[in-house]
Amino acid sequence: MSSPSQAPDLTCALQVSDEVRALAPGFSWLAVEAHGLTNGPSDEAGAALLDDAARRLAERLDGRAPQDDPHLAAWRAAYTAFGSKPSRTRNSAEALARRALADGGLPRINRLVDLYNAVSVAHLVPVGGEDLDRIQGVMRLVRATGDEPFVTAAGGAEVIEHPDAGEVVWCDDEGVTCRRWNWRQGVRTRLTEDSVSALFLLERLAPMPLDALTAAGAELAEALRRACPDARIEVGEIRSC
Repeated sequence: MSSPSQAPDLTCALQVSDEVRALAPGFSWLAVEAHGLTNGPSDEAGAALLDDAARRLAERLDGRAPQDDPHLAAWRAAYTAFGSKPSRTRNSAEALARRALADGGLPRINRLVDLYNAVSVAHLVPVGGEDLDRIQGVMRLVRATGDEPFVTAAGGAEVIEHPDAGEVVWCDDEGVTCRRWNWRQGVRTRLTEDSVSALFLLERLAPMPLDALTAAGAELAEALRRACPDARIEVGEIRSC
């Protein structure tokens, strides 16, 4: 059985542009890379993780709205800084938190997505998952020109959109993989039931302590180990602007 291991340099390199560094000084991220995964439909174990995450979230907020949490308030400020309206296009952690507190609860997507969504909700930190076999070249966090292609879905079909000029996006050599920093993931690199290799990215702004980011990454790695005991899991070092 494999166990999470510390790796200073992951296979999938990540770059943050100077423009984004200037926009959000102190931005930090933690990458968890996994190979040999076994994904599949949502199951009882994932549902239990999601339910427990919703319970932990309710205890943490203690009646407050998600946007009143200091970390999510910082993400709202960052979205405003690059011209996005944070009440209309919410960061992924806030969007999930709102769903967790609603009557319908958190969505069930697939085993791996359910797992990282649970960590996001429990720790109130944006977490994304990308299929490493579908990433082309280097993953970069940049301010968009507005010409980059973004593959999304509408009406059951794939369509190509483009980000706004100046919008913060994650992209690779083929186009945008996630719009508005961590608002909406594209369909090209998302984790499907056939995914076997993945990059999970946890993103933090002040005032979230760095050790809280470390704890979230450790919980994600441990959950991956339990779900996929034969997988090779590597936890990177925290990187900061």
